[in-house]
Parts: sequence; C-alpha cells; structure tokens
Amino acid sequence: MNITGFIANRIAFNQQKSFSRFIIRLSIAATVISVAVMIITLAFVNGFQEQVGQKVFSFWGHIRVQYKQPMKTAIAEETPIEQNDSVAYAVMKNPQVQSIHPFATKYAILKTPDEIEGVLLKGLDATYDFNHLKQFMQEGRWLQFNDSTYSREIIISTYTANQLKLKLNDKLLIYFIRPDGSMRPDKLDIVGIYKTGIQEYDNAFALGDLKLIQRLNSWESYEIGGYEIFLKDYNQMIPASLDLYEMEEFPQSWDTRIIKDIYPYIFDWLKMQDVTRNVLITFMIIIAVINLITCLIILVLERLRMIGILKALGASDWTVQKIFLKHSSIITIGGIIGGVLFALSIIYLQQETGFIKLEEEAYYLSEAAVKIIWWQVAAVCGGTLLVSYLVLMIPTYIVKKVQPVKAIRFR
Repeated sequence: MNITGFIANRIAFNQQKSFSRFIIRLSIAATVISVAVMIITLAFVNGFQEQVGQKVFSFWGHIRVQYKQPMKTAIAEETPIEQNDSVAYAVMKNPQVQSIHPFATKYAILKTPDEIEGVLLKGLDATYDFNHLKQFMQEGRWLQFNDSTYSREIIISTYTANQLKLKLNDKLLIYFIRPDGSMRPDKLDIVGIYKTGIQEYDNAFALGDLKLIQRLNSWESYEIGGYEIFLKDYNQMIPASLDLYEMEEFPQSWDTRIIKDIYPYIFDWLKMQDVTRNVLITFMIIIAVINLITCLIILVLERLRMIGILKALGASDWTVQKIFLKHSSIITIGGIIGGVLFALSIIYLQQETGFIKLEEEAYYLSEAAVKIIWWQVAAVCGGTLLVSYLVLMIPTYIVKKVQPVKAIRFR
C-alpha cells in the first residue's frame, strides 16, 4: 500500500472521537439515502408503467385490425369484416406477433328485477387464449363454447356485479337492439367475474360468445368485428403495425391501430411518470454532491496541520490531494454499497408483501409494482461515483492554497 492510501485509511477508520467522524458518518448516510432513493424510484416507475401497460394490453391486445373508418369512435360497435384465414396466417408469420384473435362488440342492457346496467359485450371465440386475462379473474371460470350454437354464458366485472347485486352462477336478462330496431332479450348464466382495476374496462365491458353477436347482428358465420393482435414485445407496436398494414395480403379496406392510439390518455399519463422520476433523481444527485463537497471541505480544514507537515516534509500538492480523494472514495463507495443493499431490501420486501398500497381507482393498481432493471442500478452506482470524483476535485484545490508554516500553527 502506498503512503497516500495508508494515510487515507488511517483518517477514514480512525476511532478517535472528532467532529469529522460525525460528518463522515452523516455523509455516508446521506449517500446511502440518495442512492437508495434513485434505485427505488427507478424500480417503482418501471414496475408501475409495465403493470399498467400490461393491463391495458391484456384486455385488448397491442394492435387492433378493423374496417377502415378514420372518423369512427375508438370504442364502439364495429363494421363487420370477413374473417380471412390467409391474412391471419400471414400475420402470424411476422416474427413480432404472438397471437391473433377475432372479436366483435355490441351494446347491450343487463337487467335484473330491481336494477339495470348498460355494457358493451365483447364477443370472443373458441380460439381465444384466456391466459391473456388470467390475472383479472376474481371468481368462476372462462367461457365454454359450443360447436353447434352460441354459448349462453357471460363474464361480467365486479363493478357490474355490484351495481346489479349479482353473484357467480346467477342468471340475468340481457337485451340487445337488433339491426331492425327491435329489442331481443336473452337469458345468460354468469360463469365468471373479472376485475382489471381500469375503470374504462370494468365499468363498460362484459365478455360473451362471438356467435351470439353474429346472430344478433344477422351476420354470416364468417363475419367478425375485427382482430386483436398480441405481440411478443410491446415496444414494437408501431413498427409491427406498419409492417402488417403494408403486407400484400392485407385488404385495403382494413386498418391497423395500436392500443396507444385508442387509450392515449392512459399512456400519456404513464409517460408523465418519467418526468417525476427524472426530477426526483436530479434532486438526489444534487443533494449527494453538495453533501460530499461539504464533507470534504470540513475534512480538509480539520486536517490543515497534517497538510502543513506533509508539505514541509516535501509532499507535493497532488500527493496531499490524493489522500483526501481516496478518503472521499471510501465514503462514496461505502455509501453506494449501503444504498444498493438498502434499496434492494425495500424492493424485495415490496415484491414479497406488497406493503405499499395504492388506490386502485386512481392508479389502476392495488399495490405498488416494482421492476429492477440491472443496467439502471449499475448506471446509478457508476454515475454517482463518477460525478462524485469530478466534483470532489473542487475542494481539494484548497490544498494548493495551504502554506506549511501557517498550517502547522493552525489551531
């Protein structure tokens, strides 16, 4: 070990009670808190954005294919298109596509002897992969389909069940407006109750059989409202949508829309979390930097006599500067390690217990979600260390102004 490292360790691990010892501990604690807050903030924002985004995608897919009507409301009954297996096969050949499913929607009125509620019935068929919705099921099971006729089963949300005072296995009357303007009642069994936590879904949708909607609309068996497409990577929604639209097999009367265009306010709100994250991280970096500069200035001033003696013995300014830089490195590295361990403990505790709760009606989640991205953790650690080294060079220039004779006499 060289002389600068030896002296720096002696100063850092000195057990003698002094004001600088308190300042060192305070600086380490502040660095621990700053690093931990940055890592925890990143993990919570990552988890929140991913979980809310996945909820939106799970219910409607990443891309919707429908009849081209630019001015039509995003959530409404569809103009039918012909189910085309050749197009569906071509879509599945796209490496970004995970699955494709036909669907259709129709407005309906749910009625009990005492209550009435309007819903948009979303019709699915036997090819639908209910694993997309698995996380939302609160009670019961998914729909069972018949080959010969439509299924007389329905899945409603907890909101609808509470409004109509219904429970699992109850029967309800559902009324549809047929194309000729007449009302068509039907009796369906409630086989499942779901909850997404997103009011736009829970307050509006029920799930039923696509064949029922085809029959009510007097559609042919090959007519559907559209397709919903699930991707392997939601970050590829825009390029995947463009690729599908430009396929040779893709009919000119069809259109593709990404779910972000259908619910833009949700994703704009999620994007705002990035601003909050960046502001908080900036504040933590500023606090950590100011704290370390203050700490080092106090350490230099308290060791003025030592600096004077070292200079009188022939030590260069840079040699003395290195002592304090190495001393500060011990503080910074110790704070970073402590901050990482503390942050990972909080994140792990949240994953296991979910002790941080949220108001689901406002945030779409009942408890805070977390997701660790390890390169972000490394970036926080590396960035904190780099910024600290660069900034800590400033107070060490006090060493150059120290005159040995005056410093040795300093009390």
